[in-house]
Amino acid sequence: MHIIHINNITVNYDGRVIFKELSWVIDSAARVGLIGHNGAGKSSLLKVIAGVYQPDAGSMVKQRGVSVGYLPQQVELTPGRTLIEEAMILPPKLAEIDAALNAVEHRLSDPGVYNDPDQLTRALGEQERLLEQYERLGGSQHAGKVRSILAHFGFKSADYDLPTDGLSGGQKKLVQFTRLAAEQPDMLLLDEPDNHLDLESKRRLEIFLRDYPGGVVIVSHDRYLLDEVVTRIVEMEEGKLTEYKGNYTQYALERELARLRQQQMYVAQQKRVAQVEAAIKRFELAAAADLSERHARQARSRRKMLERWEANGELVERVTERRQLELEFAGSRGSTKALEAKRLSMAFDDDPVFFDLDLLVRHGERVGLVGKNGSGKSVLFKLILGELTPLSGEVKIGNSTKVGYYAQEHQTLHAWYERTPIEFIRDVSPSSEGDAVAFLISFLFTYSQTRQPIGTLSGGERSRLQIAALMLQRPNLLLLDEPTNNLDIQSSEALETALEDFEGAVFVISHDRYFLDRVVDRVVELEDGGLRSFEGGYTDYLTKKNQPPPVIVEPKGKEKSATQRREGAKTPRR
Repeated sequence: MHIIHINNITVNYDGRVIFKELSWVIDSAARVGLIGHNGAGKSSLLKVIAGVYQPDAGSMVKQRGVSVGYLPQQVELTPGRTLIEEAMILPPKLAEIDAALNAVEHRLSDPGVYNDPDQLTRALGEQERLLEQYERLGGSQHAGKVRSILAHFGFKSADYDLPTDGLSGGQKKLVQFTRLAAEQPDMLLLDEPDNHLDLESKRRLEIFLRDYPGGVVIVSHDRYLLDEVVTRIVEMEEGKLTEYKGNYTQYALERELARLRQQQMYVAQQKRVAQVEAAIKRFELAAAADLSERHARQARSRRKMLERWEANGELVERVTERRQLELEFAGSRGSTKALEAKRLSMAFDDDPVFFDLDLLVRHGERVGLVGKNGSGKSVLFKLILGELTPLSGEVKIGNSTKVGYYAQEHQTLHAWYERTPIEFIRDVSPSSEGDAVAFLISFLFTYSQTRQPIGTLSGGERSRLQIAALMLQRPNLLLLDEPTNNLDIQSSEALETALEDFEGAVFVISHDRYFLDRVVDRVVELEDGGLRSFEGGYTDYLTKKNQPPPVIVEPKGKEKSATQRREGAKTPRR
């Protein structure tokens, strides 16, 4: 049953038309993946459906009584509250009734009301009516639902008192999602719900969404999530929506087949058009030579035929591809051992992070680092980069190894937020202004974007700028912290291809399962303060994860399991 109708809507933002005269119908049982390149307008469309944006033209109509829940891409929780306080915030309608019930209870405690039979009767009647509404909206079950959803996502009662200010990005997103899901709206609108989630949380999210009783529209660049959850893909490109049945893998195949068919039809039709135009020219020349009305009439007839094809939309459009990132990492030959960590331990005050880690990344290897949020992955990167000092152990970078670093939160750009991309690129690699502009345009920036402050760029644009800088630096060891988080699918695929062709070593933190399967040949898991290594990509890691931990051979030849070594280590302190 269709419950949301979008009719010829137009949205402008900062003087730019995001999309024009867009129409779409959404079903009550929808499982839709809304995809498209960065800046295509996906988030804007969700905001229109959620009522956050009003379209500049057209209309959006919801069926009477249909409720919509919206999870924005950037989540902000109330500072100074605890996790459970934030998760327990009542939905607007329930909060309104709860406030009314509190007001009635206050009146009932007033002696003037309590001792007046008429006022007391009215107050009790109002209280009964409000309690019925409260029950109908699930008020008495709300707290239980919240706790159940939190438990599904791995939160324990010990986490309830955590301050919202100290939660990770993934935890904040899950708390906000819990509030939304407890309300159980008829339609969930989710903008990048998997961003900042670890692998286990992503799996739990997929299970939850598959079982959700209402409709779901997801904007996501996670190709595995789109494969696991959605049954329909809607692609947003050049202000238009194209719908495909099936999950992401089926979409990718069907889209390619459709484009091949379109190109074949275009070529065949262009041959026919050329034949008709040649005939028109021939008849016009003949009419001019012998003043024949018959030849002139034949030329007019064929010209009208071409005009009808165009007026009726029968001319097949040429298949065009959106410009891709032009990526190539060309670092010089590096040391055989690109990166080595020996008996590395780290803690903050009385809070240990990991113990006695041993890690070797050889030249040419692609190693993926996975683990739960808070397990210490980013801490390990900071130790490698020399931003932190270990409690014990050491990190060695190969003598001829040059490190290139991609920061998840774009920290490498923070000092440049008031400067332009042109200035940044010319600082990384001295060049003329014209060459810098041409280079940035090859990374899908517009001319105007190359001259605006970096701080005004979107997350995806900052990601592309960081990758552009890495190319110019020509490293032979890439340290990448969630490089695909803000990239659209096409840009992620361009990055994957470039990394496949890269001769140097790659050590990457990622929760992008598709990326890990395509790029890495070894997965290293950081869990419970220790490392486990798994040959292969993400799928191989999943298969082997439940096997016993490998035996680690220490330099002196004595063998201990990673667990034994951690148990025998003293708790490190600063």
